[in-house]
Amino acid sequence: MKDMTQAESASTTVLLADDHAIVRMGFRLLLETEGKCRVLGEADTGEEACSLYFKLNPDVLVIDIAMPGMGGLEAISRILARDPAARILVLSAHEDTSYPRRAIKAGALGYLSKRGAPAELLQAVNVVARGVSYVEPGIAQKLAVQASKGAQSPVDMLSEREFEVFLHLAAGKSVAQIAELLSLSPRTVGTHLYNIKQKLNAQNAAELTLIALRAGLLSEGM
Repeated sequence: MKDMTQAESASTTVLLADDHAIVRMGFRLLLETEGKCRVLGEADTGEEACSLYFKLNPDVLVIDIAMPGMGGLEAISRILARDPAARILVLSAHEDTSYPRRAIKAGALGYLSKRGAPAELLQAVNVVARGVSYVEPGIAQKLAVQASKGAQSPVDMLSEREFEVFLHLAAGKSVAQIAELLSLSPRTVGTHLYNIKQKLNAQNAAELTLIALRAGLLSEGM
């Protein structure tokens, strides 16, 4: 694990991963001016986030989930497989419970919505830099309520890999495209597709997209 005694005496180093350049610019400005952090680099895909993480070795990776390529969840899993001590904060537009639950299960220490106050981002980065978990209070409350009621969305029945494939399918990607993005064989993706349809009782890609929209996993504009 990184020595945060030294890191705290200096500035916390951050890697930003988001596919919107304007969003990254805003976060960089906020972190470097108000948070006294040092942004080491920026990535706009999951693949680039993985590459830059091991090249730059930041104290905290701030990453979105919905990005081109492998996506944030897969990037989180790959980074933690090589560096279990990685401190990762997910900053996402998604405020439903499926994403935060899976991000935390994948090993992210924090989850924050992009609609949160700037001060909360600074607080979350500082907390995660110390190796402590931080989940936006509103989202944490939703997770707690669902857990207490035993409520479960049909999408929650999917395995982590099935969930990744499901999101790409719902966004309109082909089996061949998904296979290339996730470094899987088309046959393996086809098997996941079959299992996904069985679990979600869906007949085709259009129904999968509708399920994703209803679950708040896609925006209407995608």
